[in-house]
Amino acid sequence: MMKTIQYTFIGPIRQAITMANLPLKGALRDEDLEIIQEAGILLKNDKIHQIGSYWDIFPEAQSIGAEMVNLKTDFVAMPGIVDCHTHICFAGSRAQDYAMRNAGKSYLEIAKSGGGIWESVTQTRKASLEKLAQLTAQRANRHLKDGITTIEVKSGYGLSVEEELKMLRAIQLAGESTEGDLIATCLAAHIRPRDFEGNQREYLKKISDELFPILKSENLTNRVDAFIEDTAFSAEDIQNYFEKAKALGFDIVVHADQFHVGGSQVAMDFGAMSADHLEASTEKEIATLANSDTIPVALPGASLGLGVGFTPARKLLDAGASLAIGSDWNPGSAPMGDLLMQASVLGTFQKLSNLEVLAGITFRAAAALGLTDRGSLSSGQLADIILFPTADYREITYQQGRLKPSMVWKRGERV
Repeated sequence: MMKTIQYTFIGPIRQAITMANLPLKGALRDEDLEIIQEAGILLKNDKIHQIGSYWDIFPEAQSIGAEMVNLKTDFVAMPGIVDCHTHICFAGSRAQDYAMRNAGKSYLEIAKSGGGIWESVTQTRKASLEKLAQLTAQRANRHLKDGITTIEVKSGYGLSVEEELKMLRAIQLAGESTEGDLIATCLAAHIRPRDFEGNQREYLKKISDELFPILKSENLTNRVDAFIEDTAFSAEDIQNYFEKAKALGFDIVVHADQFHVGGSQVAMDFGAMSADHLEASTEKEIATLANSDTIPVALPGASLGLGVGFTPARKLLDAGASLAIGSDWNPGSAPMGDLLMQASVLGTFQKLSNLEVLAGITFRAAAALGLTDRGSLSSGQLADIILFPTADYREITYQQGRLKPSMVWKRGERV
């Protein structure tokens, strides 16, 4: 049976910022941004069919009987936002951790006292698969309302074969209750669970031997992440684990250089899709990342939540590296989950151009997930489009997240 073709025409749009024809790596100037004034966007089913001058496209849209979305006031259009790093599949709260940090306790002290990641593991294990799916979908839909149309979601609060499967199945189930695209990542190598009777390497061997084949057979994820840090896993610990993951065809992702360096080198050694955090990266790590295809991912929400310095975004870009920006939305270090606000603040502290900030949450973030079908407004791309109620795109970062989209299209459907 032939699929019915549905055309939709949106306009006139005061400014359409396309994010098209821009390099994946290196610094970007605002003057390089393509802005179509008085634009129209013609959608064909779930893809962008044509974008350009409203008055040039209008006759064709009329002739093919497109559904007309007539905009009566000023709007700026941009691609749907991509959040390439979240932990939104969790149960419970860690408000106590936040209070303890602000009272002067360190991340390590909180973890040793029973808080930290293990507290989230305890609460997430108590939740049913259905409850986790419901909570994940609720958070994803909040993101979608804010214009975030593609959302990476990690496991990592299960830390056993059974509980990690529960989390990843919950993420898959949550995808049925949101119009946003959820991209699952296995983070079973978050920390060694306290109830595992063995060392780090024995735990990783059990996970890779028993969990990886099920992930493949159930098609739960094609991404494997690990936390390389003094409190988690060393470069030596993770060697066999990542080798097994690569042999099975998984893409590698690394939580790197958050408190100490070393993780970014692991990312380089395994050709990781992205190296995320990087708050502790020095000139050496920056140069290495710039000479690789691995995409650095800044997580300003974690810096705000922990009260630590930001990822050296300016230095990374000036060295020739790419830069994506994720929210790191999680119950511990980054509970806010407001990517647009966090990215705007990172831009202020790291002196990023508007274009560098917006690239970091659109096509460069998509590339960190291995996605090439979204992140720009151009013919053939997914019709993931968000409209802000303003006449000037610079208001988006100027208002530091206060200005939110008032219209969101996901795969050609208004949500």
